[in-house]
Amino acid sequence: EEAGAAVAAESSTGTWTTVWTDGLTSLDRYKGRCYHIESVVGEEDQYIAYVAYPLDLFEEGSVTNMFTSIVGNVFGFKALRALRLEDLRIPTSYSKTFQGPPHGIQVERDKLNKYGRPLLGCTIKPKLGLSAKNYGRAVYECLRGGLDFTKDDENVNSQPFMRWRDRFLFCAEALFKAQAETGEIKGHYLNATAGTCEEMMKRAIFARELGAPIVMHDYLTGGFTANTSLAHYCRDNGLLLHIHRAMHAVIDRQKNHGMHFRVLA
Repeated sequence: EEAGAAVAAESSTGTWTTVWTDGLTSLDRYKGRCYHIESVVGEEDQYIAYVAYPLDLFEEGSVTNMFTSIVGNVFGFKALRALRLEDLRIPTSYSKTFQGPPHGIQVERDKLNKYGRPLLGCTIKPKLGLSAKNYGRAVYECLRGGLDFTKDDENVNSQPFMRWRDRFLFCAEALFKAQAETGEIKGHYLNATAGTCEEMMKRAIFARELGAPIVMHDYLTGGFTANTSLAHYCRDNGLLLHIHRAMHAVIDRQKNHGMHFRVLA
């Protein structure tokens, strides 16, 4: 109970000592509350704590602020041997402040004109080391051979052996050539992940100008703020957005510490 209360306090209004500014606000209104604790079946000294927070603690439409508040500091508590966020229930009134994914599977089927069967695609290999021209050649062979789409891998960004603009151009050429020869709509997931948000957006805009239907982003390594910005752009400009979960296992692999992937998803 003490640990649960400490987690609720640290992630809301609490700190390690009493401060005079506590009297300048209503702590009862803003503090988190641990309202239920149950033991984990078959495990000794493991418990599930249910913690609730007032919605006023969170900025509307900000995944970054929500995670900073809920998991920002509490995982470093010395009083806890381990801590894991298993699930997150977001009230409708707050979830409506997020736009959510720009498009769903039905829109992807509409754009690719593929119905009544699974979509078939692949990732280009080797993912690193090919020149842009040879990378585009591999994309063409896959799409011409019958795949619906191909995709970049998570760490295909803009390396010395294959700069992003060259890759985009050769992939677009391969895409349209395969479409012309097969009479089918094809796709390639162009990875727009970059070192800055500005560079990421530049790549997404260029992909759209080329006529590419899909862009891709490494949303964990790229960051929640960058991902939200890209999702908004894709929604406004009719682009499909594919999310890669690179780095997820650092967070979700341990069964007693970190975060369940359903929360990240």
